[in-house]
Amino acid sequence: MLKSAPVTGTFESFDGTRLVYDIEGEGDVDLLLCDGIGCDGFIWKYLRPLLRGRGRLVHLNMRGHGQSDAPHDPAAVLMHHLADDWKALLDVLGTRHAVALGHSMGVQVALELAHRDRARVDGLVLMCGSFENPVATFHDGRGLERALPLLRGVVKLGGNAMRSAWNRLVKLPAAFHVARMTEIHPDLARRRDFEPYLEHLSAMDPRLFLAMLDGTRQHTARAYLGELDVPALVIAGEQDRFTPARLSEEMAAMLPQGELLMVEEGTHTAPIEHPTQIGLAITRFLDAHFAEPSLAEAASA
Repeated sequence: MLKSAPVTGTFESFDGTRLVYDIEGEGDVDLLLCDGIGCDGFIWKYLRPLLRGRGRLVHLNMRGHGQSDAPHDPAAVLMHHLADDWKALLDVLGTRHAVALGHSMGVQVALELAHRDRARVDGLVLMCGSFENPVATFHDGRGLERALPLLRGVVKLGGNAMRSAWNRLVKLPAAFHVARMTEIHPDLARRRDFEPYLEHLSAMDPRLFLAMLDGTRQHTARAYLGELDVPALVIAGEQDRFTPARLSEEMAAMLPQGELLMVEEGTHTAPIEHPTQIGLAITRFLDAHFAEPSLAEAASA
């Protein structure tokens, strides 16, 4: 039987920004696919088929990403703004039960959403991300944190010329090879799986990208992690150099129901490098905690 294509919709978020989402499948629980910066769903390629039978899949194009509009206020790209976009979408969809799945920056967004909308977020799947300031732990050094203000200044002064240069550089064939040497597994990440990320990144406004990156720097969930008493699966890439695995270990330990999966030879893009291992772990987690009887029990509790 052929699977129906996702249905695309639009809505206005809390500040009037027009956002685009797609939704597919059905079920009592909504599975929220929270992207990282510059991503437009590429990380979910192999997980989507496994998740379809376990609830409605909801994917949001973040503000300034994909088909969604840039925010009216360029500064409205902090983690609480992104979480409030999700809250607005859940209102539109009439969501009662949700599991937030986040990758990279999407981990921070998922945590912030769970903090701000505890009545509807019943579980978390947190992949290759941090609970606070990933800029400070990039390659286990402070170089990116020190350079970020300078980069933002250069991009601002560069204007349209800098945006054109960004577009050309990210699209160059060398960009993939640089990624292979720095952030993704050179043998396990296939070019055809990673190129959609570079294509989408090249189309972004670099000012928005860096502003959102600075938003991750400003965010921390440390103060409320211990209050998120919901089932939480934390997935770490053993060789992740953007958000080192020790951060996932710390996060899993602080979450009251946190459990950890350490993916050997996994990098920051582990979900497209080890899709079978990660997919099985997520489906088992969902089946254990969010099968229909579990939701019925939760509703009557």
